[in-house]
Amino acid sequence: MSEQQNTGQPVLSEQEQKEVEERSAPRTEVVYEAIREEGENELGRSSATLAWDGLAAGLSMGFSLVAEGLLRSHLPETEWRPLVAKLGYSVGFLIIVLGRQQLFTENTLTAVLPFLQRPYLSMLAQVLRLWGVVLLANVAGAAVFAFVLARTELFEPHVRETFGAIGREAFVGWWPLTFLKGVFAGWLIALMVWMLPASESARFFVVIVMTYLVALGKFAHIIAGSVDTLYVVWSGGAGVADYLAWMLPTLLGNIVGGATLVAALGHAQVAGEAKKSP
Repeated sequence: MSEQQNTGQPVLSEQEQKEVEERSAPRTEVVYEAIREEGENELGRSSATLAWDGLAAGLSMGFSLVAEGLLRSHLPETEWRPLVAKLGYSVGFLIIVLGRQQLFTENTLTAVLPFLQRPYLSMLAQVLRLWGVVLLANVAGAAVFAFVLARTELFEPHVRETFGAIGREAFVGWWPLTFLKGVFAGWLIALMVWMLPASESARFFVVIVMTYLVALGKFAHIIAGSVDTLYVVWSGGAGVADYLAWMLPTLLGNIVGGATLVAALGHAQVAGEAKKSP
């Protein structure tokens, strides 16, 4: 009786077995380790290099407002307009993710995994250093981009009016609702980062789908939303206090959504599998 008959499985050559492995989805542990190693690399970078990368990401995020504003200003006011216009929101994220720039909400996952493996005060200090540098640089870049849009005639008046309308929409809602919207945005962006190592050639579509959902849900993202809201501030439609009242619950929500709902749960899953291993 052949080996295939004994086992009930086909006998594969070495090359065929290799093809099976290539076509199989990577295990959770593989995805986890890829993200953890990326987090280790980021934690080891100097504050200066993190700041420059973070500034670039903050500036790049401005193109989300530009793309969404241009689409919205040229579409008729119909019920389906947001379904098309919100696609522009993904542009900034595509530039940042494919260009390997530093985005704060990505680091709520990547930087947290090394800390969960080694929960020491020294590791926590490194995570807080990375978060602080990247967040400040991201917001600085967003503020500069929003200032240029608001204080120059780079775009036509009707387009600038649309930018302002998008920014004012972000201010709607009291802080518990803003916090909850921040949780969902941080959750989705961290899930996007979790999916990228296994997506290979589909990275482009993963970024678009996940960020498009953030846009359609009007969830609060600390950097994309900073471009929108700071545009209103620079235009004179809101004050710095209004921005801070939006920023703080959004920031806390993004951290909870990324660090708790994705990083902590992902770590718990991998740790549970490790305990089962002999």
